Amino acid sequence: MHPLDTAEDHIMQRDCRYMDMALEQAREAQTLGEVPIGAVLVSAEGMVLAAAGNRRETWQDPTAHAELMVLRHAAQRLESWRLLDTTLYVTLEPCVMCMGAIILARVPTLVFGAHDPRAGAVGSIYDFSADERFNHRVEVRPGIRSAACSALLSEFFASLRQRRQKRCRISSSEQE
Repeated sequence: MHPLDTAEDHIMQRDCRYMDMALEQAREAQTLGEVPIGAVLVSAEGMVLAAAGNRRETWQDPTAHAELMVLRHAAQRLESWRLLDTTLYVTLEPCVMCMGAIILARVPTLVFGAHDPRAGAVGSIYDFSADERFNHRVEVRPGIRSAACSALLSEFFASLRQRRQKRCRISSSEQE
């Protein structure tokens, strides 16, 4: 076996392990009625510095995205806003707000699961990671556990649509 294959395999296994943790955070958020998005920030040594799922609905806070919560918790834990030598794992491609925070926090590596064609800022709508005008570059590894990440979101929104349709049917039958 070629030594590079082993290194690449190790990175892929590590990425999958931490993405599974992010998926667990997303599932926990879903139990609270949140859009199931989870994030985990890991040190270069493999220590989980912070993990969270979305809390926008729970807290009625437009900035309570999983990524921002993880960045805040890790910065407090490390007593530094510079999150150097870390990797952020998130189940969905970050939005403009979150990608801006990732860049400002100096996170060197971002790993995400599903692409977000409606709001993604890492290639779908914008690509902040490739914009050379920023003073910090983020290495991006997309598509890790993408099928599981996409399925979780698709199932959530399908269920939400079904509940809304059911409420509309009940409401219209009450009006008759």
